[in-house]
Amino acid sequence: MTRHINADGLKLIKQWEGLRTTAYQDSAGIWTIGYGHTSAAGAPKVSKGMKITEAEAEAILARDLRQFEDMVEKHVKVPMTDNQFVVLVSFALNVGPGNKSRPGFTTSTLLRKLNAGDYKAVPVELMKWVNSGGRKVQGLVNRRAAEGGLWAKGEFVSSNYVEAEPEKPKLSRDTATIGAVIASGGAAATFLGDMIGKIDNPYALGALVAVAVGLGVVFWARFASAKEAGA
Repeated sequence: MTRHINADGLKLIKQWEGLRTTAYQDSAGIWTIGYGHTSAAGAPKVSKGMKITEAEAEAILARDLRQFEDMVEKHVKVPMTDNQFVVLVSFALNVGPGNKSRPGFTTSTLLRKLNAGDYKAVPVELMKWVNSGGRKVQGLVNRRAAEGGLWAKGEFVSSNYVEAEPEKPKLSRDTATIGAVIASGGAAATFLGDMIGKIDNPYALGALVAVAVGLGVVFWARFASAKEAGA
């Protein structure tokens, strides 16, 4: 049974593609209409002066999505969450299937790395597809960033190739407080040490040393208080 994107995924793809009911040339000079439909995706063929209704654009998008849903389902060999499936369908719809003369989804390094179980490589690979007509397009940069964010959203998918990462232990509030005090105190000590080494004026030096001592007392008091709270 063919997998389909969910309603939220459809809404996002519509948002990323945008609706144009009159044919226009995209940044690469390709005639486009509706929700990013081009002749390369199949019927209808797009030409200059072509006009469609919003309902026709919806029907064209539904046909295009079925094609790319099937493509993703066929070529991806590892499990995907619903969000990840949406991202790959969106990506394939946007860049096309790909062949020997024109790069696209099926020929991408993204697909190869994903099928090797490297889920984390996908957002990075997505950001390599932001050019059109030989130049970077901000709209594509924004879209890839949104797709990458959606890819990372939710739980990590386990596969035969990659073990699910265990959740990192969380520090208690008291332990975290002690750590923060130590870190901030260390940073302050480093800064003051650098400053002391650069000052020649004995009066300024004495004042700075006094500040350093005062800060030391404050940080020690905070450390002691945090340690006592965690006891």
